[in-house]
Parts: sequence; structure tokens; C-alpha cells
Amino acid sequence: MTAVRPQPAPSRELVPFPTLDEISLHCLEPSEPETVHIEVHLPGRLDHEQLRTAFREAMARHPRILMRQTPSRWWHRRFVWELTAEPDIEPVTFTPAGRGALEAARERTMTDCPPLDASPPVRMEAVETEGGGTVLMITINHTAMDGPSFLRVLSTAAEIYSGHEHEEPPAPAAKATPEPSTPPPVAAPSAPFRPVRIAGESRSPADGNGMLLLDLPAPRRTPDGATVNDQLLVATCLMAARWNTEHGHAPGPVQITMPVDNRPRLSAEMPIGNGTRLTEVGFGPEEREDRELLTANPPDKEAVARLLRRTMTRTHALKTDVNDHPMGLSGTILTTPIAPVAVRGVLARTLSWAASPWKSTTLLSNIGRIPYPLEFAGAGKATAVWFSAPSRMPRGLAVTAASTAGRLHLTLRYSKARFDATAAHRLAALLQENLAACAGTSR
Repeated sequence: MTAVRPQPAPSRELVPFPTLDEISLHCLEPSEPETVHIEVHLPGRLDHEQLRTAFREAMARHPRILMRQTPSRWWHRRFVWELTAEPDIEPVTFTPAGRGALEAARERTMTDCPPLDASPPVRMEAVETEGGGTVLMITINHTAMDGPSFLRVLSTAAEIYSGHEHEEPPAPAAKATPEPSTPPPVAAPSAPFRPVRIAGESRSPADGNGMLLLDLPAPRRTPDGATVNDQLLVATCLMAARWNTEHGHAPGPVQITMPVDNRPRLSAEMPIGNGTRLTEVGFGPEEREDRELLTANPPDKEAVARLLRRTMTRTHALKTDVNDHPMGLSGTILTTPIAPVAVRGVLARTLSWAASPWKSTTLLSNIGRIPYPLEFAGAGKATAVWFSAPSRMPRGLAVTAASTAGRLHLTLRYSKARFDATAAHRLAALLQENLAACAGTSR
């Protein structure tokens, strides 16, 4: 009898956790699942097997999505992703139309986080609507990847589903930004300050997140050249300041965390994972003189124009600082594999708790214009795309924006420990009023 020679085990591709992934894993809170929600609305129905096949092929073309966390011990120096050749689980499910089906699926995106030990750490639920359309309700474990990464994979699935490759649209030409008549001076770095908190208003505090979706006309650049992102920053700042004024909260400097993504999204080689770096936009001493004008109802037009011009200067400096660390120098130091992961985890959680009073007022994530067609043959082209990021305490509120077909799709995601649905609607009304105030400015 001829002996059977054992076959070598297939090689495993292992990827150490990047800084963002490790910090996220260290600081997980069971009461606030670390999920990213994406909601894509299509006018028609999808073929079940065709969608599953297209998504499986898309994952094969973007293999970084096919990953799971390897088992780790406290003494290990790294957390490690293992890339898999095939999915461990079927990530695509289907839900028939029914009363409350869409709302229940949306709730699941905030409560049911895909596990990290099964590839891929993503769930896509195709919910059929009463009107004959379909909503792709996507839940991502944010420790593994962000929204723009998954959108790149979904765009590939749409191309495969439709049966043809879309030509990559050219990058939008840079628009000339008119110089303000009196350019604002660039202020010297100021000493660290304690950002103000948005006053809580929840009649029955609970665990987890809630969300509110808004569908608005997409703003245009102001005559001074303030981008949609600049206007969103100012509107979010004024929302926090006006809300606190209404609630008799002591005034204070607003600080907004703003993710910046410099990845080439239109390229098929776009890196998949957590690819943003976190920057901080501060609104403090320069705004003090105009505080009463900015928090008036409605805000003073000239005061808003001045704030927009200062914000343009701030965001330009932040976006061009390409050498910044993803979570600051402290995040890089915390994830340097000198000590075991358990020791680094204790240190990360301790520092996060100690630094909580200095964490920003809120987070604004502007995905921008969706650069992909997202067209699924007979099911049609996406008519709306919403995103939302986790809303952890102590901030308790995150604003996410995306633009599709000339519409601005905004999500307010809030911690139920700080706000309830009534408070979310009032915050949304303030945000809309302040966006309108930004659009009405002129030089």
C-alpha cells in the first residue's frame, strides 16, 4: 500500500491590527455596540441569489473584507486579523415587506453587532418595502472597517449584479475658492480647553443608540467659497450652542471631532479597513464675542458669515496636514507592541476614562458625495444613502452626512442615556435652521 503524503496546510495571511482597530477593541462598551449603519434605498426588487452571488464575488475582489480576529491571549503583543478565502457565514439575508419591517431592521443595525471571530464582520439585510422597492440595511463592526470601505465593496457588487463594469468616473475638478476680502488670520495654537457638553434631555434613559434620518436639499458653496463640510461644521456647532442656551446650560467652547479620509475612493485598489484619521475642529475664543449673535433665533447673518470664514481656514489646515496620526500620537504610542495587549488595554481604557472630560462635544462625519452609481440592474439606482457612526458617551451625539442625487442625507445618532426621540427631533430642527443660516450668508 502506498503511503499517502500529508498535504501542507494552506498558508494563512495574517494582518496585525492597525492603531484604530486596536483602540476600538480595547474600549468597547457592551451597552453601546460599535456598529456602523448604512442604508441604501433602491426603487425596485432584487433577485436573491443574484445578489448573494454578486456580493460573494465582490468580496473576492476586495479580500480585505474577508477577515476574522484570531484567538488571542493576554500575553500576546498584537491583535491579529486572519484573511479567509471564503466567508465563514452568509452575510446577506432577505426580509419580506411587512408592517414595521424597515424600522426593525434599522434597530438591528444599532443593537446586533456582527462578531469579529467570523468572516466577514458585516451583515447586509435586503428589506423589501410595501411600495415595491428594496432597502439594503447594512451593519458593520466598526472595529474592523468603516463605512466608505464597505461602500467600495458594495459598488463592486452592484457592477457585478448589473452584468457590466462601470467606468470609473473622473475625479471632480477642483473648484477655485474665492479669497475672502479680508483673510482671517491663522491663530496660534491655543492651550487645551475643556469642551462643552450638549445638555442631556432624556425622560427615560436607556442603553444603546437611537437615530433620526433627514432628507434635505444638498447645500451649495457659499459666495465666500465655504464648502458643504464647512457649513455642516458651523451648523453643528450652532446646534450645540443654541440647544445649550435653550436649556440654560453654561456657555463654553464647542469642539467637533471630524474624520478625514484621504483614500482614493474611485480606485479599485482603495484600501479596505478603518482608513480615516480623526481631527478636532475647535470653536472657542474667537466665537466668544459673537456668542449672543450666533445663538439668536435666527442667528445673525454677518456673525455666521464670519464664523464660516474662520472655519474655512481651520478645516483647510487640518485636511492638508497629511502627516497627522490616525488617533494622535498618544494612540500610536498606546498600540506600540512593547507591552502585552492586556496591559495596553488597561492603559487605553484608563486613559480614555481620565480624558473623557476633554473629549469633543460631538462628532461630524461627512462622507460627501457618493461617487459610485450603485445601480442594481432591474432594481434600479440608489435614490438615497444614509450612514451613521456609533454615538458613544460622553459625547452622546454623532452627525453623519452623505449626498446622493442632489440630496443631503443626514443622520443624527444619539445615546439613549443622554437623549430621547423628542430631543433628537428638536436637535434636528436646530441643525436644519442653522444650515439655512449658512446658506443665506454672503460676503
